[in-house]
Amino acid sequence: MQLYLSQTLKIHNSLSGKKEIFKPLNEGHIGMYVCGPTVYSNVHLGNCRTFMSFDMIFRYFKHLGYKVRYVRNITDAGHLVDDAEDGEDKIAKKARLEKLEPMEVVQRYTVDFHNILQKFNFLPPSIEPTATGHIIEQIEIIKDILEKGYGYEKNGSVYFDVAKFNETHEYGKLSGRKLEDMIANTRELTAQDEKKNPQDFALWKKAEPQHIMRWPSPWGDGFPGWHLECTAMSTKYLGETFDIHGGGMDLKFPHHECEIAQAEASNGHSPVRYWLHANMLTMNGKKMAKSTGNNILPGEIFTGDNDILSKAFSPSVVRFFMMQAHYTSILDLSDDALLASEKGHHKLMDALNAIDNLETGNTSDFDIANWKRECYSAMNDDFNTPILIAKMFDAVKHINLIKENQQSITKGDKKELQATLNAFVFDVLGLEGKSNSDSDSGKLSGVVELLIQLRKDARDNKDFATSDKIRDQLAALGIQLNDGKDGTTFNVI
Repeated sequence: MQLYLSQTLKIHNSLSGKKEIFKPLNEGHIGMYVCGPTVYSNVHLGNCRTFMSFDMIFRYFKHLGYKVRYVRNITDAGHLVDDAEDGEDKIAKKARLEKLEPMEVVQRYTVDFHNILQKFNFLPPSIEPTATGHIIEQIEIIKDILEKGYGYEKNGSVYFDVAKFNETHEYGKLSGRKLEDMIANTRELTAQDEKKNPQDFALWKKAEPQHIMRWPSPWGDGFPGWHLECTAMSTKYLGETFDIHGGGMDLKFPHHECEIAQAEASNGHSPVRYWLHANMLTMNGKKMAKSTGNNILPGEIFTGDNDILSKAFSPSVVRFFMMQAHYTSILDLSDDALLASEKGHHKLMDALNAIDNLETGNTSDFDIANWKRECYSAMNDDFNTPILIAKMFDAVKHINLIKENQQSITKGDKKELQATLNAFVFDVLGLEGKSNSDSDSGKLSGVVELLIQLRKDARDNKDFATSDKIRDQLAALGIQLNDGKDGTTFNVI
C-alpha cells in the first residue's frame, strides 16, 4: 500500500488563506509548477531557500508514494529590470554590459544555478523548460486572450486589459487586493503611455531597434511579457488545471496574480488548486541586498571566502539550517545561527552513526511507533520541518541513552528507528553525510581515541589532575566523554 493512502496531508493554500486537506486532481499523481530563476546573475541565497522548500515538498510527496511531475522553469527572456513594463530585459542588459551574446549570459548562470543546487543535494525537476523555448505557445495564448476581448494591441505591443477582466472575474484574489484600491493608489497615465490603465500588464512588448532579444509575431518583432511564460509552460506540461503552483512570497503580486488572470481569460477557469508561497531569507536582521553589502552567495559560504561569517559551512549544514524554519516563515541567516546548526547537524549524524552498534535487548524504552506517527504528523501539517527536526532530536536523545546503557531497545525497534531516521533525514530533508565532520571524521576519531588512552594512563597512575584536564578541555571543545563498563566512548555535543 502506498503511504499516501494512510496519511492526511494539510497544506496552506495562499488562495484561500487556510490550511486545506490536500487531494490531488488524479489519485496517486501530482502536478507541481514552481517559478524558477531569471538567469542573469549568480543564484541568490534567498532564491535557494525558496527552491529548497519545494525540493523538500517534492521529496515528501515522492516518499509518500506519489508520482510527481515537477516543472520548474528557467526565465531566459522577458523579465524586465525592476519588474517594470518598460526598460531593458535583465539578460539583455547583462549581455550589453559584459559585451556577450544573451545566450552566453543564460548559459553561464544556468550552469551556476545547477551547480549550486547540486551541492545542496536538490533532486532535479521532472521538466525544466525555458521561456525562449516556448515563444510559439506564448503567442498562441496572446491570440486567444485577444480573441476573447481581454487584451488589446497598441503600437506593436499587446497588453492585458485588467479592468475588462475584472468585470466578470476577480483580479487580486490571490494577494487580497481590490482593483478599486489599486486604481486609487496609482499615478495618472501620461500621453506617452500605451496602456489604457496603469494596472494593465504586457503580454507582448515591441522590440526597439537596439533590443537584442526579439522574435517575430503577428504584432511585429518583440518579446513576451514576463508573466506569460509561466502560464504557457505550466498549462503545456501540467494541463489547464493542475495541483500545486509554488514560488517565493514576493511573486504573489503581480506575477502570480497575472498568471491567474491570463489562464482564466484564456481557458475560462482557475488554473491552480493549491498555491504555496515560501517566505524570504534575511541576514543579520536585515534584507539581503547587493547594494547595501548585506549579501552573500552560496559558494562564499561553502568556501568561507567572505567577510561576514567566521568560517566555512558545508552545503548540508546550510540546508539543515534552512530546514529548521517553516517554509512560510522569515528566516534570518547569521554566523551564530549557522554555528548552532552545524553543532546540531553533527549531533544528528553522530546519532545515525551510532545506531549500527547499539546493543539490543528484550524491551524498548522508546515508543518507536508513537514517535514515527509524530514524525508523519509534523510533515502532514503543512510540511512542518521544524517540528520534524525536534522529533529527530527526541530520537537522538534516546539513541545516546541506549548507547550509554541507560535505556534498551529491541532488535525490531532498532531496525524501524534506523529506517525511519534515514527516510526523514536523507530522503525527505535531503541532508547528506553520516559523519560529524565529513572527510576529517577519521582524523577526529583517531585524535580523541589517543586522548582517551592518555587519560586512562593518567588515571591508572592516579594522575587525576591530568585526567580531569583532558576531559574538561575536550568538553570545552564540544566533545563529551562517556565512561562505561566497557570503556570510554565519545560524542560531539
